[in-house]
Amino acid sequence: MKAELINPFLDATIAVFRMMLKTELVRGRTLLRTSPMPAHDIAIFIDLMGQYHGQVVYSMNSETVHRIVERLIPGIPAGDVEEEYRDVIGEIGNMITGNALQAFVQSNAEMNLDVPIVVDVRKQRPPVMNVSTLGWNLYSCLGLVEVNVAVTEKKKARGS
Repeated sequence: MKAELINPFLDATIAVFRMMLKTELVRGRTLLRTSPMPAHDIAIFIDLMGQYHGQVVYSMNSETVHRIVERLIPGIPAGDVEEEYRDVIGEIGNMITGNALQAFVQSNAEMNLDVPIVVDVRKQRPPVMNVSTLGWNLYSCLGLVEVNVAVTEKKKARGS
């Protein structure tokens, strides 16, 4: 997997957390996985299409999600967090996707990113590809964010 396909997602995540949540993310070691299956309760799935295809999956445990919601909506009643978290986490996913897409546009990479979807892994089986995946844990005062990137280059048709 090429760094120019991975770094835009990591850089975008770090930038969004810094800008929107006023917190720094510290990158842990790189892990090789067999799929981008999330390890935590709540996940953001972004499908990739175009010259490259695959998935980027961000996951967090419930406590991290609650802290993010409380940071972005100060004073939210505890009972409302459960109703609002999908919208808030979905918007975080949209911002990360937009920032990553901008990096791809600037580098002239043909990358199309689908709309992020938020999945509660405890309630729904996520749509995961079986593709070699690089993963990272990003650490912050709000909790851990897992990032899994599974990207492959689309095979060109014969004679192209």
